[in-house]
Amino acid sequence: MAHTEIEITAELIRDLLREQHPDLADRPVRLGARGWDNQLWRLGDDLAVRLPWATESADGLLRKEHAWLPELAPGLPLPVPVPQRLGEPSGRYPRPWIVTTWVPGEPADRVPVTRGAEAADGLAAFLTALHRPAPAAAPTGRGRGGPLADVAERVVEGLAEAGDMGLIAEPDTVRAVFEDALAAPKWDGPPMWIHGDLHPANVLTANGTLCGVVDFGDLCAGDPACDLAAAWGLLPDGAADRFHAAYRPAPDTAMLRRARGWAVWRALGGLLVGEAGVRGRPGGKPTWGPPARAALRRLAAAPHLG
Repeated sequence: MAHTEIEITAELIRDLLREQHPDLADRPVRLGARGWDNQLWRLGDDLAVRLPWATESADGLLRKEHAWLPELAPGLPLPVPVPQRLGEPSGRYPRPWIVTTWVPGEPADRVPVTRGAEAADGLAAFLTALHRPAPAAAPTGRGRGGPLADVAERVVEGLAEAGDMGLIAEPDTVRAVFEDALAAPKWDGPPMWIHGDLHPANVLTANGTLCGVVDFGDLCAGDPACDLAAAWGLLPDGAADRFHAAYRPAPDTAMLRRARGWAVWRALGGLLVGEAGVRGRPGGKPTWGPPARAALRRLAAAPHLG
């Protein structure tokens, strides 16, 4: 389903609530944000409604959040949008949707982190709490949390696209970072819970530091190095080392090498979507470009660990 096939309005959301969750239907409804997969609408002061509007995969991602996030949320030290209700497809809207708690804050791609030390400690505490062994029934990722070789072809293609468009100052150095990550020993521990999509648009800030994490649609079991990649794209210059020192268990060199590879993958996606708009809807997400450029610059500054 393309995002143009159905118009999501406050009236539509009220009608859906009247049909399936009438006790919530009288709350004020107003647009919060239009994300890559979903639209987010405020529902009163403390709730939100998320409805898929673009990608077909969003339906399953919402159901996954509804199934697993309530179990994980109580142990996390930062606020997250905890699912409260599930809306089923109907004649008015042919896709599932969820009601979650509202997490206040501004996305870090719009209001970047400025208090690096505090944010590094906060991110480390959050990921230390999240990264615990996942049960056998936990979902697997969409190319996230597995071997880096699974995304190598996309990274090579992304490097070529970004290089052709002049979006990367040092494409050969960035390629060397990724190749070093590919050569690192693979994760041999148990599959751990990971967020899977920790780019700046999914982390909220207030007063210069982190105040929440949203969009758990890519929650899955895998290699925690995938999430550790956030240090290069989210934190300001010089803060990644403090994050690595605070995260537990302390990451070894192999994990950091893999994390840098995931950081290249994520930054390339942000760069191409943000500044080129070549993947996804026309125009992309302009606010994704600057943090992606910053991440690639930080990674290129030290192409090899040690």
